[in-house]
Amino acid sequence: MKITKNRYLLGFAVTVMLLALVKLIFPDVAAPRGSQETISPQQYNSPQLSTHIPLLSSQKKHRIRGVQNYKVAFPDSQAVQIVAAEKWGVRPVKNREDAEKRKKELVYVGASPYYHVDPLYSSIPYLVPRAAVLLQDIGQAFYDSLYVKGVPFNQLIVTSVLRSESDVEKLRRRNGNATERSCHLFGTTFDICYNRYHSVTQPVRDDTLKWVLCEVLRDMREQGRCYIKYEVKQGCFHMTVR
Repeated sequence: MKITKNRYLLGFAVTVMLLALVKLIFPDVAAPRGSQETISPQQYNSPQLSTHIPLLSSQKKHRIRGVQNYKVAFPDSQAVQIVAAEKWGVRPVKNREDAEKRKKELVYVGASPYYHVDPLYSSIPYLVPRAAVLLQDIGQAFYDSLYVKGVPFNQLIVTSVLRSESDVEKLRRRNGNATERSCHLFGTTFDICYNRYHSVTQPVRDDTLKWVLCEVLRDMREQGRCYIKYEVKQGCFHMTVR
């Protein structure tokens, strides 16, 4: 029997719901003896799960602290990020057709249980493997952080990924501040929105989710995994893998 996309998604949703049910009935089934209770984010990715499953009453919720100053915590400019982009990235793609021919160098990031990708009009959903792993890890860390803080699950929203040279040219026509040598050209860079989120279980105030996201991104940056710029006008965190 041919496995179609719809059959795959249906099977995934059923499996998720069964795992979530087993976890609720037997909370210790997936936890090593003596370890802290954890729940896989995939268990909450099904759109059929419409209610938030709360933390166990015996587990103390972690406080949400955020960061004191966004610009100070995430100051990495274009001049800093372009060096890493050129080091780890691919040769800039000319257009969409060229990108299709370069899939051996790039990873598709248009779908994931850990983040949501906005409709892309000025970029295409590909990254170099190193950056794709970073994006996946940020999404998973965000889920984990929401869980331990007792916050309903919401997905990050990715607003921009790989841009071709023709994409950058079109952007520069509309936005004079857009740089010609964009880090997005190299497949090392992506933007995560900080004022919108994709609800998985139930909506949460955007500022609450932003504080949690900032903690995750600060940790990733301090671990030396990426450079991050807090973009005020664009409403996003602009980041490049290191």
